[in-house]
Amino acid sequence: MDRKNIESFFVRAAKVRALVIGDLMLDEYLWGRAERISPEAPVQVVDIVAEDLRLGGAGNVVNNLCALGCRVSVCSVIGADDNGTHLCHVFSGMGVDTDAVFEDPARRTGKKTRVLAAHQQIVRIDRESTEEISAACEGRIIAYLEAEGASFQVFVVSDYLKGVLTPRVLQAIISIGKRLGIPVVIDPKGSDYEKYRGGTIITPNRKEAEQASRTTIADDASLCAAASRLLAELDLAALLITRSEAGMSLFNANGQTLHIPTVAREVFDVTGAGDTVLAVLSLGLAAGLDYADAARLANIAAGIVVGKLGTSTVSPAEIMAEVSRDHRDSDTKIKNLDVLSGLMEAEKRRGKRIVFTNGCFDLLHVGHVKYLQKARSFGDLLILGLNSDASIRRLKGEKRPLIGEDERAHILAALDCIDYVVVFTEDTPIDLITALKPDVLVKGGDYSLEGVVGRELVESYGGRVELVSFVDGKSTTSIIEKILESYS
Repeated sequence: MDRKNIESFFVRAAKVRALVIGDLMLDEYLWGRAERISPEAPVQVVDIVAEDLRLGGAGNVVNNLCALGCRVSVCSVIGADDNGTHLCHVFSGMGVDTDAVFEDPARRTGKKTRVLAAHQQIVRIDRESTEEISAACEGRIIAYLEAEGASFQVFVVSDYLKGVLTPRVLQAIISIGKRLGIPVVIDPKGSDYEKYRGGTIITPNRKEAEQASRTTIADDASLCAAASRLLAELDLAALLITRSEAGMSLFNANGQTLHIPTVAREVFDVTGAGDTVLAVLSLGLAAGLDYADAARLANIAAGIVVGKLGTSTVSPAEIMAEVSRDHRDSDTKIKNLDVLSGLMEAEKRRGKRIVFTNGCFDLLHVGHVKYLQKARSFGDLLILGLNSDASIRRLKGEKRPLIGEDERAHILAALDCIDYVVVFTEDTPIDLITALKPDVLVKGGDYSLEGVVGRELVESYGGRVELVSFVDGKSTTSIIEKILESYS
């Protein structure tokens, strides 16, 4: 995936409704200093200096999805206790729908307390219920899925083996998802994966995949053998195995395999990384990405989150920064229209004057540069609508363009006078002009005002058209002719 398509993904992600189903708990962190041994027993004494209470389990998946910008509902069973009340209060503050979080006075809301000193865990204390939820609670979850399931674009299943995701509940989730055409993305636990049969995709780590497939994974061959067994036995559409420092491996039911290397810079804590993978993969599939691109995006997010201490989330801005490493200057200027239109609305609210021009710009030359510099002088931001390869072929014949649209876009984006580049496939830029509503529309001096596409639209809301003369004797055609003459 390139940068502009990931930006577009995040625009679509804001419209996604995701339902997270699974075990909810709280993660408590007690940070301190361990500088002496207790006189009562040969153990460290930890002087607590800071405390933090975070969403854990399926709640961390919810947190990740919210951080990525989509709308989230959560379905689970909690205890009628202070921890459960706190969970619902936090969800409410995040704008998360908790209509399907059901209370059972016989259960305890899970809470894991971690004591840390010098960036290391000293001890973990668990307080929780792990037995399966009652038949009555199962019925309430299934009734909710039947009534509300169609309003979601993805079911995100986060299993921590704490009793919420019983075989009956899991099979209801999977069958309802299939009936409604909604992907069911599952982070599995344990060694018996039969209860996940028919899910869309599951995301075990290497150890979990070994246990579930009854196959020792020692190399790529045994990895593929384990994946093939799981895909066949569980009737999955795809399988994503996370492999720690080795990255991830995606296996499709159609036989395709994709190994994705890790992008982690420095690992501080892998706590919650699986939740991040689950969240990003789920959101990717819900927002229209294929399995490969959704997995690549999840891998990038995982690489970021393991560089943080404690269960953490990753933001769209952090993902975009990571994606932009290779082309930090040019990539940031190349946008898809859905992203660019939102940016321009914000710029106009700040009082910026927007200038728009368009063209093929095949074999960039000094005439182009002078023209673009002049166009930029008419306002605060210059947007260049760049003809796609297909549209150039329709305009100029099958031998053009000489340079592909991706290369042309990056070359033009490197110019200081251009603020944004957007590629269009239509024969005219009227759709771009309609969406962006520039204050100034610029065309070459070889046009008449009457012949400028979009002139009437721009003038209708108070904008204007400017015609800029080209440098004499400078054109792509003349360059081509000179090359042919010199080397014929």
